[in-house]
Amino acid sequence: MRRFDERLHAGAWQSLEVGRELFRGDSDHQSILVFENPLLGRVLALDGVVQTTEADEFVYHEMLAHVPMVGHGAVAEVLIVGGGDGGMLEEVLKHPVERVTLVELDPQVVAVCREHLPAICGGAFDDPRTDLVIAEGAAYVAATERRFDLVIVDSPDPIGPARALFEPGFYADCRGSLRAGGLLATQNGVPFFQGGEVRGSARAFASLFPHWGFYAAPVPTYYGGHMAFGWASRDCDLAATPADVVRRRATALATRYYNSDVHAASFALPNYIRTLLGN
Repeated sequence: MRRFDERLHAGAWQSLEVGRELFRGDSDHQSILVFENPLLGRVLALDGVVQTTEADEFVYHEMLAHVPMVGHGAVAEVLIVGGGDGGMLEEVLKHPVERVTLVELDPQVVAVCREHLPAICGGAFDDPRTDLVIAEGAAYVAATERRFDLVIVDSPDPIGPARALFEPGFYADCRGSLRAGGLLATQNGVPFFQGGEVRGSARAFASLFPHWGFYAAPVPTYYGGHMAFGWASRDCDLAATPADVVRRRATALATRYYNSDVHAASFALPNYIRTLLGN
């Protein structure tokens, strides 16, 4: 039996059985691997780190997309930083948006995922509302003159080029790219093992935004319990959206994990995460 072994944290590894290998190669930026696993379906790994799987991607993508979009209620222009697998794009396009700009560093990731992971991206890249930009995310946000109702940072962990997507300067540029009422939404790792990611983003949010916080969901592939999702805004309190409004807005969405009750419950953070945030 072939195995894929990934070192997750000091003292913790993840091992997955490798069935059929669908793609292995190196782009200009990273190594790319797609393989089949008996439990998880097709798996995408970049530089030896699992990014997403067919079996559970819906939890992560639905929660990072729909919580801010339903909470906002009138998102028309969206920027996704990262997300070359297309899963986030597919979820965002379930809403009546006008345009979604996806900024991905590596065009090879997009090409491989469109060919080998169609269950994740569907036809999202062919949607006429999609604007695919091949560029480094932090540089794009710093330079763009466009303004967005929602900026979603669908980034890997802060390693290598992705480190810039967790810096206060990047969050400040995101703030500048938001329209009135706009929201920033981020993935912030698994706090049980990656508490520094949550603390760092919390400090940056607190210095830049009057409204900010975190919500959480358990994503099976991301070992360690709850995954944290950050949000921040100059003038929108995402956590204060009334339950009846969330219920009305969420009713028409076709989802496998997200619903209005999950939306509300996700803001109830365990004490160990509250402690990381200093409250």
